[in-house]
Amino acid sequence: MPYEHSPSPVAPTASSRLWTAGASGGVAILVMAALAVMKPELAGWLAAGGAAVAVATWLVNRRPPAPLSVAEIEAAAAGELTPDASLLADVFEALGDPVLIVSGGEADDIAGRRIVLANAAARELFRLGGAGGALLVSVIRDPKVLETVDEALFGGVGGTVDYVGGGAQERHWRAVVRPLPARDAYSWGAGAIALLALRDETDARRMEMMRVDFLANASHELRTPLASLSGFIETLKGHAKDDPKARDRFLDIMAIQADRMGRLVADLLSLSRIELNEHIAPQGRVDLSRAASDVVDAVSVLSRERGVTIRADLGQGGASVSGDRDEIVQVIQNLIDNALKYSSNGGTVELTIERDRTLDEAMTARMAEGTRLSLATPDREAGQRYAVVTVRDHGPGMAREHLPRLTERFYRVEGQKSGERQGTGLGLAIVRHIIIRHRGGLTVDSALGQGAIFAACFPVAPARTTESTGGPTP
Repeated sequence: MPYEHSPSPVAPTASSRLWTAGASGGVAILVMAALAVMKPELAGWLAAGGAAVAVATWLVNRRPPAPLSVAEIEAAAAGELTPDASLLADVFEALGDPVLIVSGGEADDIAGRRIVLANAAARELFRLGGAGGALLVSVIRDPKVLETVDEALFGGVGGTVDYVGGGAQERHWRAVVRPLPARDAYSWGAGAIALLALRDETDARRMEMMRVDFLANASHELRTPLASLSGFIETLKGHAKDDPKARDRFLDIMAIQADRMGRLVADLLSLSRIELNEHIAPQGRVDLSRAASDVVDAVSVLSRERGVTIRADLGQGGASVSGDRDEIVQVIQNLIDNALKYSSNGGTVELTIERDRTLDEAMTARMAEGTRLSLATPDREAGQRYAVVTVRDHGPGMAREHLPRLTERFYRVEGQKSGERQGTGLGLAIVRHIIIRHRGGLTVDSALGQGAIFAACFPVAPARTTESTGGPTP
């Protein structure tokens, strides 16, 4: 039933309001005119007052804009009246989530699914050009997403599915697919189209995984030191209570176990924080040579205690890379600590920085007779150069089967778990996640009896430019 407008029975009509206000204004103007005749010296002011009253009366009683008619309201509800197309295009382009409009083609032609439109977020994510027509299967290869798109195109059924993006930085998405009304055929396909929107759920997934991993790993690793502390406390309360030598020895062991638990918790928290921000690349500039020099100075006391010499070949000049200085320092320090741990008394640890390398040069093998393995490989970008920091020890080395598991949490090589090499087993895991966040790479070369070489590469920072000349500055 159409909507009919019924005016209020007690509301005054527009004509009555206009007559009342107009009459009042007219009376006021007549009074001012009479006063102007009687007092000529005030005629100017009274004339201005009369003009102001006339303007105010007109403004108050001017006709308001007509409301939408019933026919216009029904047309808008039916979708016959549409907003400005340029506004819709601007809104589509400004959305922070990647959004794709996909055309269907033939139902049995898998290669016929093409991207009709993509907003700025989608073009950046999938590295699409400005023109439409790219194959959907070339940017999204997940069978579940493609199947959901087909159901929306040819079955008219929307759906939601989880999608894990490829590349060095794993990202979790929630893919939302909805069918759209058919349009006229495009130049690259038929008129069946669907909307594909991606919602980034990486942070939520990482937090959930961190919670589960933290509980599992912490409970496993803390069990041994807690059991030791409980046993020593029980012994000190019993027959060793009056034995000073036993008490001092047990207290020293308890202090070592407490320190181990403190380092374990600190490393777990550091790893969790790095994993949480792993998909966000740092934007700072770091001098890799200076960072490495600072680390060598910091570990000099430890190296002297262990009788190990650190030979640093940092080259000439700086090596600016894109990154977070504290995290890059942590990478270098963890690698040097690891090398010191497995170097014998009188041994040598070699620290080297290589500049301006291609990705292939940065990830190349560095030990002629050893086994090389990539522990983290960055996405290949045209023209990107890298600076590489390498740390070599001359310790016992590692067999081939241990290399793939070096960056696992709490993994330790069998036969190298002596008390002299205390650690949490998280150092290389932290190194790998930091390097992934920096869009860099990590390789290891090792051979039994020849030690190991760890090489971490970081993207070279773009050259700074000045606004006045536009030229590069150091």
